[in-house]
Amino acid sequence: MTKKILVTLQTFSEYDETPLKILKNSGVEFVLNNLKHRLNKDEIVQLSSDCNGIIAGIELYDKEVLNKLTKLECISRCGVGIDNIDLDETKRRDIAIFNTPNVVIQPVAEMTLAMTFDLLRLLTYHTNILKSGTWSKKAGHLLCGSKVGIIGLGRIGKRVAEMFRELNAEVYGFDLFPDKLWAEKIKVKILPISDIIKNVDILSLHVSINEKNPFFIGKKELFQMKKGALLINTSRGKIIDENALYEALKSGHLAGAGLDVFANEPNVGVLKNLDNVVLTPHISTLTEESRTQMEIESVENILKYFRCPIIKD
Repeated sequence: MTKKILVTLQTFSEYDETPLKILKNSGVEFVLNNLKHRLNKDEIVQLSSDCNGIIAGIELYDKEVLNKLTKLECISRCGVGIDNIDLDETKRRDIAIFNTPNVVIQPVAEMTLAMTFDLLRLLTYHTNILKSGTWSKKAGHLLCGSKVGIIGLGRIGKRVAEMFRELNAEVYGFDLFPDKLWAEKIKVKILPISDIIKNVDILSLHVSINEKNPFFIGKKELFQMKKGALLINTSRGKIIDENALYEALKSGHLAGAGLDVFANEPNVGVLKNLDNVVLTPHISTLTEESRTQMEIESVENILKYFRCPIIKD
């Protein structure tokens, strides 16, 4: 029996036709997201009610949605995070889950460094000043010799730490299950979260949302950070109290923040009113190269599960 797959990705095969060709060559029936926006729950159900598989983005698959998808057998996530999927429900229903964890490492790590350099050297700040017609200069800071804290030393956090070390920053890290051999080799000092928050010049977050081990940066933590420190978040928006962050930035306690993710998307709230922030619309993994590779892998993952041919030409 022919399988039917929904592709929820708004820009599927926009940069390279290979993912779409693989789907077409596989013989499966598929539906594309022609709405060109992130699907809400009703739209997911409407488009995939008779589908056996979904190639998914970051739209929500909670128990309510999953219970309406009675034919669903597999979700192939184009990306690494799967906290938008009710894993208890998929386990109960025996729905297979796949993701593409390795492709996202380099683009997210590079984005983290890009935001860090932007804030250290005040690139966006000076760009906006010049565009306003004013020739004015403000001194920035060097990364070399700075103390950088990495919260979350998974695949991405490790790569970020390695890149900072290569640029001669002092790197401190925390993870629930730290790889001590790796840390010793790279010369990353493992410390408790509280020590890292209080002592680093740059704090970079690389954690996922986990109900068993919740992580949150609130007003208390933000004002425990060093005066003049920078905060970078390319992981999950809901781990930061954005109103408290606004207060910390507005008061001058923090020198700047770089955010690619937000508690509610699409929405950056009051942070858009500040000139000491760099804000991007969840694009850390969005390079043409990485996006195409993620799409290829997510297509191949679901086709392998359904034992369908994978033909690229």
